[in-house]
Amino acid sequence: MRKIFVGVGIVTIVVGILWAGRAWNTLRVNAKTAQFSEDVENLFTALQKYKERVGSYPIGGNSEVSKALQGANPKNVIVIVGRKTNMNDKGEFIDPWGTALRIYFSDTGVLIRSAGPNRRFDDSTVIDADDFIRSN
Repeated sequence: MRKIFVGVGIVTIVVGILWAGRAWNTLRVNAKTAQFSEDVENLFTALQKYKERVGSYPIGGNSEVSKALQGANPKNVIVIVGRKTNMNDKGEFIDPWGTALRIYFSDTGVLIRSAGPNRRFDDSTVIDADDFIRSN
């Protein structure tokens, strides 16, 4: 009888540890997702202000967009909005997982794509695709 209680106790502890680990991971992912959403909203606001002051969205990739928002543009306008958005050594905006964002422009808006927690840009048909895509 005592062995059964010990066995049940051990199983309960193991299940509890696994559950706590999973809950902790979920909290971390949710926090990074919230940070990503805040960063993207700040970036959308900055890009809109840039467009209003310069007349169009910046051109080029991530690092060119970053430089344009920091004043390397035809009107030398510096646009800073919200908290400091994280950047890598190349001067590119990065997501909370450390991957450079991909920024796409059209005449009417902006699309920003993050590789997500797995840090690779996935095709939307991949089962475990975790990319984040936001547009304004």
